[in-house]
Formats: sequence, structure tokens, C-alpha cells
Amino acid sequence: MTATGQPTATVPVDRETMRETVSALLNADGGLVLPEPPDTHMTVLTEQLRGHLEVMVREVETAAGKLPDTIPRYCALACVGEARGKLRAAPAARPGGAVAYARRLARVLAALCDHHELMADAPG
Repeated sequence: MTATGQPTATVPVDRETMRETVSALLNADGGLVLPEPPDTHMTVLTEQLRGHLEVMVREVETAAGKLPDTIPRYCALACVGEARGKLRAAPAARPGGAVAYARRLARVLAALCDHHELMADAPG
């Protein structure tokens, strides 16, 4: 609801696009795909990951809040906390720091997508 009492429209989460962004940085084994920066493409991917994470943190937290006190709920909320920590962090100012930071963002985004998918598929 908005401040005026009007319902807010929700847009479905595009997990497929989020997973494609993750795949642009990591291969199936979690290894690095992109070369070392400076690379404009890496900067763009990192910002996309940050934006996706901001959306998924809210979505997963909201969905987990509707679950009973169960292990899946606590795991999802722990992942939300981990993602928030990654969003507050900054890349290390050393060679490879930007790549390592982007990889951490990609991994936590993939985990949030997994939690979101599990909660969406859960009977309720």
C-alpha cells in the first residue's frame, strides 16, 4: 500500500535474467569467466548484480517473513543478511579486488535466487 492507501503494483522477479548475470561472471563450477579489470563490462555487471541483489533482498525477506519458523525460513534470512553485508562492502583496492567482489556478489545472488525459487514453489 502507498501512503494514500492505494495498492502498490508488484513486478514479478526475473530470476532468469538474474541468473544470466551471475553466469556472465561465473561458470557452472563457480570459476571466473571474465578477465581482470579495468573493464567497463565488469563495472556494468557489478552494478547489475548490486541492483539485482537489492531487489532479491527485499523479495526473499518478504517471502521468508510469511513462512512459519522453519529451517528454510532461517536459511533464507541468513542469506539475506549475507547479501546485505556484501552490498555494504567495497572491492579491495588491490589487483583482482574488483573481480573477487563481483564474484562474491554473484554467488550470493545465486543463493538468493535459489531461496526465492524454493519459497515460490513451496505449498502455501
